[in-house]
Amino acid sequence: MKKTTRWILIISSIAIVGSVLWNTYVFFQRFKEEERSKMKIWAEALGEFIQTTDLDRDMGTVTLAVMKNNTSTPIIYVGDEGEITSNNLPENRVDDSLYIQRKIRQFTTENPPIEVTFRNTKYGTLYYGNSDVLNNLKYYPVALLMVIFLFAAVVYFFYRTFKVADQNKLWAGMAKETAHQIGTPLSSLLGWSELLKAENVNPEITTEIEKDIDRLLVITERFSKIGSVPALEKSDVVAETYKTFQYLELRSSKLVEFDFKSPEIPIYCEINRQLYSWTIENLIKNAIDAMKGKGRLTVEVELDKKFVKINVIDIGKGIQKNDFHQIFEPGYTTKKRGWGLGLSLVKRIIEDYHNGRVRVFASTIGKGTKMQIVLKTSP
Repeated sequence: MKKTTRWILIISSIAIVGSVLWNTYVFFQRFKEEERSKMKIWAEALGEFIQTTDLDRDMGTVTLAVMKNNTSTPIIYVGDEGEITSNNLPENRVDDSLYIQRKIRQFTTENPPIEVTFRNTKYGTLYYGNSDVLNNLKYYPVALLMVIFLFAAVVYFFYRTFKVADQNKLWAGMAKETAHQIGTPLSSLLGWSELLKAENVNPEITTEIEKDIDRLLVITERFSKIGSVPALEKSDVVAETYKTFQYLELRSSKLVEFDFKSPEIPIYCEINRQLYSWTIENLIKNAIDAMKGKGRLTVEVELDKKFVKINVIDIGKGIQKNDFHQIFEPGYTTKKRGWGLGLSLVKRIIEDYHNGRVRVFASTIGKGTKMQIVLKTSP
């Protein structure tokens, strides 16, 4: 039903626009014909004026009225003996021969010239251009199309804004509900972990279980923060990056060679630890997927004056240059599985919440990609 309504609106809009443009064209042609008729009458009056002047007779009042009536249409009269007179042209240009010749060529393309005759005697040729009213009418369809286009763009913009806002509310609600649902079994896992400790189970086993429970707590906190402005605190970016790096290194395929490079000093930024960790995790997982689970992955932390740069480098399939911006759009993915939300979340967390920047720094097809996060350091 919605699809049918949409097509009806589109076809109706096209029909209305087409009708307006066609009627404007018809009106323009009629106005042009009427203007030509007036010019023919003016040419006849000019012919009578010239003959009367030659015979030194009194001129009729109608002829004078016609001659004086043209106050808008630009004209140039060229007599058979080469004399040139003009009307409704700039006074400071009427003696410029090059300007007059250029105008004659222009007028010839706009309207066919009219011979000035009287009683089968030719006196010269009349060249005339379009009046200001006619010129304005000629550009009216273009102005109309621009107004329609701008109106449609505004309507589409508000439609997309409301749609995106509704989608954001939906995703935020689902995320918070997911965090709530995870909370119940997580509480039970915490209880079972304590029970295993009391039963003197191998400490290595309980330690690993606790790590995964802590990880679930972090994930729960991440989801609970979606849809709200997270609190930022001064933290060591090097330590926070390495913590996530190490966690994923221990749980990834042994075919992936992990390498971490950073300064020997801490670098402080205002960040939300849980959300920042989420961005690093997404970038590392994407890098591993790009290498199909095999290859060298490097994470670099660099200090550049007042900024810190976090680079995630892989030797995977690479990204087309045309897709550098598109990969951050929600829903964009090249994987058979997945919803294409990872990088869009990274962009939102870094740029909207941390006032930073995330980008594809460099990429070569078949050789790899370098993703970069840039954050401002704290004193």
